[in-house]
Amino acid sequence: MPLFQIRTALATDVPYLVALEHHCITETVWKMAWAENGVLGASFRPMALPRPLKLQYPRTKEMLMDDWQRRQPLLVAVHDGVPIGYLAGDVHRVSDTLWITDLVVAEAWRREGIATALMLTAADWGAANQQQQMVLETSFRNGPAIALAQHLGFVFSGFHYGYYTNGDTALFFSRSLT
Repeated sequence: MPLFQIRTALATDVPYLVALEHHCITETVWKMAWAENGVLGASFRPMALPRPLKLQYPRTKEMLMDDWQRRQPLLVAVHDGVPIGYLAGDVHRVSDTLWITDLVVAEAWRREGIATALMLTAADWGAANQQQQMVLETSFRNGPAIALAQHLGFVFSGFHYGYYTNGDTALFFSRSLT
């Protein structure tokens, strides 16, 4: 596996972060079904797509750059001094929750453990900063992110219909940090 380092983002990283491929290729989506017979709730199940789907990122580059100024932590994965991925988090002080809003890895570096390393580093950061849990938000169509959340021990904890500006439903996965 190629060597990379995880560190806090620097202002000089921003042009590299903006240039990263923010899309993903997915072969599954999570299909939502509302509960029936007077029961309140919904269920989700993975559904295979007939062919791979290129999923555009649900936030614009302008939104991301604006958000990066307020995000903590903003972690980057670096190889030979060049950012190849990043994770943006947001601390919800009322609920002591580290909320992961963005997790992006350069296409050529995917499936090399970088997203896992960013998530584990963020979990360590959250625990060191007295956060009780960590939440990963992702589109219901982002099969790779959902698989990563499950692989890292996150459990499905909710959804928000039409959460993203493109109309996608967000799924939320959480994990205790204590």
